[in-house]
Amino acid sequence: MNYLKVSRAPELQGADRRLYRFLEILPGALSWLTLLGLIVLAYFQPVWVAVFLIFFDVYWLLLVLYLGIHLLASYRQLKKNLKINWLAKCQHLGPRSIMIRDNQGQPTTSTLVWQDMYHLIVLPVYLESLEIIRTGLQSLINDGYPTDKMIVVLAMEEATGSEAHDRAKIIEQEFQGKFKQLFWSWHPANIPGEFRGKGSNQAWAARQVKQEIIDAQNIDYHKILVSVFDIDTIVRPGYFGRLTHAFLTVPDPYRASYQPIPVYHNNIWQAPFFSRIAAFSNTFWQMIQQVRSEKLATYSSHSMTWQALVDIDFWSTNMVSEDSRIFFHCFCHYQGVYRVEPLYYPVSMDACLDKRFLITAQNLYKQQRRWGWGVENLPYLVFNTIKRWKNLQNKRKFLSEIFLVQMYGFHSWATYALIIAVVGWTPILLGGDAFNTTVVSTNLPFVTRWLMTLAMIGLVISAILSNLMLPKRPKTVSVWKNLAMVIQWLILPFTIVFFGSIPALEAQTRLLLGKYMGFWHTPKER
Repeated sequence: MNYLKVSRAPELQGADRRLYRFLEILPGALSWLTLLGLIVLAYFQPVWVAVFLIFFDVYWLLLVLYLGIHLLASYRQLKKNLKINWLAKCQHLGPRSIMIRDNQGQPTTSTLVWQDMYHLIVLPVYLESLEIIRTGLQSLINDGYPTDKMIVVLAMEEATGSEAHDRAKIIEQEFQGKFKQLFWSWHPANIPGEFRGKGSNQAWAARQVKQEIIDAQNIDYHKILVSVFDIDTIVRPGYFGRLTHAFLTVPDPYRASYQPIPVYHNNIWQAPFFSRIAAFSNTFWQMIQQVRSEKLATYSSHSMTWQALVDIDFWSTNMVSEDSRIFFHCFCHYQGVYRVEPLYYPVSMDACLDKRFLITAQNLYKQQRRWGWGVENLPYLVFNTIKRWKNLQNKRKFLSEIFLVQMYGFHSWATYALIIAVVGWTPILLGGDAFNTTVVSTNLPFVTRWLMTLAMIGLVISAILSNLMLPKRPKTVSVWKNLAMVIQWLILPFTIVFFGSIPALEAQTRLLLGKYMGFWHTPKER
């Protein structure tokens, strides 16, 4: 059986199934054990919990400072990269001797120049409007990279019906002839063994373009870079120059994916405050991860080599978090010799928005829960590593930089905000008179308030950077909205609980109980 295509325990049998199921239970069990364990201990041993909470608050303060420094460093590099003409830098490179590997993984070299490189851009489409499709395609043209080196694939879902075909005809009339090729794929519904989602749609589209374009025109696999963008992605001019330059200059470029910074500026001025906070928080986390590249995994819109995609037989067709799974799939396939290269370059997408306020909140929660479902990659990663342990070339990286980082990330996502907002009160509420007369009880609120006040430096950094990164305010938006963009950060504690920890904990609980999620498509509004 090809374990690298497994997505959940019921697909396995016997001991493999039991092991995979245990690994699915583990993340949610650890999160619930942490939260419930602290609450129970607050009743029986409130002093222990109070001391733990003080140390945790100190850790939280240090973590905020640590992440704030990384965020500022990432922002500085981002601004620096935006000032560079990357296409001109590509033109000055000249021929490059690039390491490639044969089918047995043995390194050889090949000479490439930037003009050799084709960009295959896969854009999955569901029910998005003509405006969203148009702006995405136009941004590719505006990028500045030669469009005769771009193969653009609009990956459509057949199940969306006749309206999708009508939109396709309009877009084809407007953009045909503006790229090397504009290709349409129509993913059939109800294919046995897969469910409808981005992964299955992208895999179908990639196989179609391989057969009908790449193999038919005998295009060298080693000269193709693949960018997979959500259809609402607007490419910042210079992105493909930056990507091409990175590919031609980093070591071992075929063993890497390439990650831009996702910003949610397309409709940021129209989105409600809680949606903006969630969007900026996600952007800032991705910026921090760019600095800590050893901890970086692919996320949302990203790029990779066509050769790597063919080597792993494209995306899995029966799972949800295809954007990060593709990295872990490659990591396991190449026996641990695979990484993500940070680009420090933005691409812009839509923040969660609906015409109705409450529906926006509901959609944002579902979006965050789907992102939290990325926890499904933990059992996949550990299971496949166990199966390949003897051949794994980088065991230390797996243990310290992949497994522990991913486990810590999902555990902290589900628990930290709840520990601060909820568990922090339990010693006082449950400890009884014996605890409430102690010195620890008297000082706990004071120490916590003092430490959390200091930690507000994170809010200040976030408020400043979010305003520095904002796109120009539309004329239809009041100038007072700039003030709201600063004040909105006061609700961050509320946001990270209700649109952070709770949906992440729900996703882990669903995995723990074997209540597997399907792909939920976030509606796009502007």
